Amino acid sequence: MPNWLELADRVIEGYELTDEEAQAILDCPDEELLLLMQGAYNIRRTYYGNKVKLNMIINAKSGLCPENCGYCSQSAVSTAPVKTYKMVDKETLIRGAEEAYRMRIGTYCIVASGRGPSEKEIDTVVSAVKEIKERFGLKICACLGILKPEQAARLKEAGVDRYNHNINTSKEHHPNITTSHTYDDRVRTVETVKQAGISPCSGVIIGMKETKQDVINMARSLRILDADSIPINFLHAIDGTPLEGINELDPRYCLKVLALFRYMNPTKEIRIAGGREVNLRSLQPLGLYAANSIFVGDYLTTAGQEKSEDYRMLEDLGFEIDFAEEQQAVC
Repeated sequence: MPNWLELADRVIEGYELTDEEAQAILDCPDEELLLLMQGAYNIRRTYYGNKVKLNMIINAKSGLCPENCGYCSQSAVSTAPVKTYKMVDKETLIRGAEEAYRMRIGTYCIVASGRGPSEKEIDTVVSAVKEIKERFGLKICACLGILKPEQAARLKEAGVDRYNHNINTSKEHHPNITTSHTYDDRVRTVETVKQAGISPCSGVIIGMKETKQDVINMARSLRILDADSIPINFLHAIDGTPLEGINELDPRYCLKVLALFRYMNPTKEIRIAGGREVNLRSLQPLGLYAANSIFVGDYLTTAGQEKSEDYRMLEDLGFEIDFAEEQQAVC
């Protein structure tokens, strides 16, 4: 096993992990886990100190998706009982932003199901974002599916700061998860938003029967893709989806995954995303020694823990909420 603290120091100096070192992180003996997390924290502290970025989702359009993603309760192949509705109106998006503002959320995430947005849906988002930026100064992340260049340009002009489109898994494992679009389709959308001048956000879902090499490939692909923000989801298998009943994760392995992404992508925002409550369980606080960002509140079709518990967790850790200066000025 490597010396985790020495490896962390080398990463801070610009070193890129080999596949063998990445494998060693995922295979780290449990008795060395705290040393591994100390190394991850040293990297995290170098770039982010003890600050934590908070994110909140509004499910702007639910269900009705023609894709066949095996993990998703909103897909065409899912029989899970989820709410279905078309894109909410501008006023609903603004009310969600107002709640985020009150909760000192740094990034407000407008998420819509579907392969990609219609022009009418883009119109709604653009109109809402302009008013949200003027009234609250929140950072806005949109997640609307596969995007055309002209749509990306409109979102940028409206004030969208970041666009999320996850690679979800490795290129090799992708056909086992969905066949209604390709891995390259996802990468192309990330490149499209980068070309429009929008900060790229792209992450993964861990626990979908992938191999450890798949996990390493994901971490390295996101390094190459140069995603500014990397959400790490841990599969919360939902009954009625093709991946229902899958439960192959334990909290200690989840921590090793978070450490790997920090060692592999040292300067990037690493966000613990969906499934943290059911997979990290009582070890959630330890995850923030590698990650520097979390979602507060509910996810798309699954519930998060009580918001007050998240704030208490940050207080107990001695971490500070990262609330941008321009947002404080608006407050």
